[in-house]
Amino acid sequence: MGFQRWSANQQHNRRPMSKARTDGNSDDRSTNEADSSENYKSWVMEHPSALASFDPMMSAANGKMIVVFLDYDGTLSPIVDNPDRAFMSDEMRSAVHEVAKSFPTAIISGRGRDKVKEFVQLSNVYYAGSHGMDIMAPPRPPKSCNGKHQTVPLDREGKEGLFQPAKKFLPAIQEILNLLEEKIRKIQGARVEDNRFCISVHFRQVQQEDYGILEEKVKSVLENYPEFRLTRGKKVMEIRPSIEWNKGDALEYLLETLGLNNSSDVLPLYIGDDRTDEDAFKVIQSRGQGYPIIVSSIPKETNASYSLRDPSEVLTFLLRLAKWRKNSN
Repeated sequence: MGFQRWSANQQHNRRPMSKARTDGNSDDRSTNEADSSENYKSWVMEHPSALASFDPMMSAANGKMIVVFLDYDGTLSPIVDNPDRAFMSDEMRSAVHEVAKSFPTAIISGRGRDKVKEFVQLSNVYYAGSHGMDIMAPPRPPKSCNGKHQTVPLDREGKEGLFQPAKKFLPAIQEILNLLEEKIRKIQGARVEDNRFCISVHFRQVQQEDYGILEEKVKSVLENYPEFRLTRGKKVMEIRPSIEWNKGDALEYLLETLGLNNSSDVLPLYIGDDRTDEDAFKVIQSRGQGYPIIVSSIPKETNASYSLRDPSEVLTFLLRLAKWRKNSN
């Protein structure tokens, strides 16, 4: 299974797999193990392992420029009950550092930019927090692998370093944050996280019978803020400004600032595990070249072409990628 170019017709004809549940308090891991194992084998036939496919993928990448995009939670770190303790391992940090020495590399997370930067602790990567609504370049932007592109990201006003398309929503976000903290403080296990340009309401530790109450309280707050929308991820509800901006837009913006958005020799490689990463997968598919890779140990509907089971496989893949670059120089 080598490098794939997807047309719109190919995308449309792909057989949909088991969809991720929309019931906020359901847990994918509750799937019957035997059925899940068989379903996963079938799913991997359509979304082959990026480790098993590594050699043909890299063979197709010879002479082209790889740009690496990485989600954080569930990709570089395991999903944990307490989101404040979603630490990445030293081995993973070292692997990302090595990859970023050879390829332009960005972390695109739903977390606040400062928070994900605190977790990652690297100075040679781009950070895009709040689902790409808060982007910062490294102190010195990394050269691309051919040494030609060293563009510094600019915001729409030409200011260097930061791009924040939802900045005008900050006062309203703080209002919503304060209201949510007051509304849900009596619901045991519920946590509100300030991600600067979006708000996360975590319910991984909320009792099932309390989930409906929590959801209603969140919706009641948003009734007075029509310019915001509610989305869902893994055991989390997220409140975001209703602007046309997502992780896919962030990917395109970063390619543009690197001077690579219109290049036919660029291969975006995006690894992520969440529904919000699907926007980035769609962008890569629409480009007709690149490697969208989903991290999942269960079958799910996705726009990704390849898969990795968990963060440990992500680590192995990144180490192989860094080694491949060194050996190919």
